[in-house]
Amino acid sequence: MRILVVGAGATGGYFGGRLLESGQDVTFLVRKTRAEMLARTGLNIRSPMGDATLPSPSTVQADTLNRAFDLIIVSCKAYHLPQVIEDMAPAVGSNTVILPLLNGMRHLDLLDARFGAEHVLGGQCVIAATLDADGVVRHLNQSHSLTFGERDGTRSERVERIAQAMANARFEPRLSTTILQDMWDKWVFLASLAGITCLMRAPVGDIVAAPGGTQAALGLLDDCRRVADACGHAPSDTVLGRARSVLTEPGSALSASMMRDLEQGGPIEADHVVGDLLARGESSGADLPMLRLAYAHLKAYEVRRSRSNASGRSG
Repeated sequence: MRILVVGAGATGGYFGGRLLESGQDVTFLVRKTRAEMLARTGLNIRSPMGDATLPSPSTVQADTLNRAFDLIIVSCKAYHLPQVIEDMAPAVGSNTVILPLLNGMRHLDLLDARFGAEHVLGGQCVIAATLDADGVVRHLNQSHSLTFGERDGTRSERVERIAQAMANARFEPRLSTTILQDMWDKWVFLASLAGITCLMRAPVGDIVAAPGGTQAALGLLDDCRRVADACGHAPSDTVLGRARSVLTEPGSALSASMMRDLEQGGPIEADHVVGDLLARGESSGADLPMLRLAYAHLKAYEVRRSRSNASGRSG
């Protein structure tokens, strides 16, 4: 199986690197500077689950991509997806399968529109990783799962082949027959975590230590849950119980990566993770005050960031 991994950052570098480590035929679609670094230093993974150093991994750049791949793994930030779609287009042949690992659901609409729904699987991953200044992929905890499946719930020959290709890699692959529900469950939790930690500019433990903090976190979770319910993907009691526990854990240092991006003045996935959920909920007539507040806060940040960037360019 010829596998193209879009990007060799924290997520793509980790899962693509693990596949390459296990002997799979993996190529990374990267920019010129990242390709040069990988040629010079190799792809390096530092992880509590085992380190890996992979010399001179195969890379390709968008302007030289000219052949189809069997599987394309997409793990970019949502705001990069339109450009990524154009960059990877030459790699999509008649039998290519696209496995996106983005959060939320809107990316499925974009990929379907460009390549056809028959090419696009559902997928998600759970990992905390970062790319450091030296280009090393640093895995920060012991979670490293990748879940995928046909969106209609079937166990097709192609997803069985993917499962076989991932079987010996040092992460936790899971072929799911309920991948859309899996994605909705993660979306409900992630939108709640991102919304509340960004809104409060604090990790979970600090939020629940503040007067009204627990109620605010649970109120946002309930808004997100009602959207999923209205869209036919209500989380189970078990999923909701786990989310409530994580979002109200005393002393927890957990925060969303979106909060870290926001505090560093970077771009954020406001529309993809929170805005799209709000839009789907409002179209069903739901009243979602906490979700609306969280989205307004994120968009106000984007306006301020855009104005600041414009001022810097004009100066």
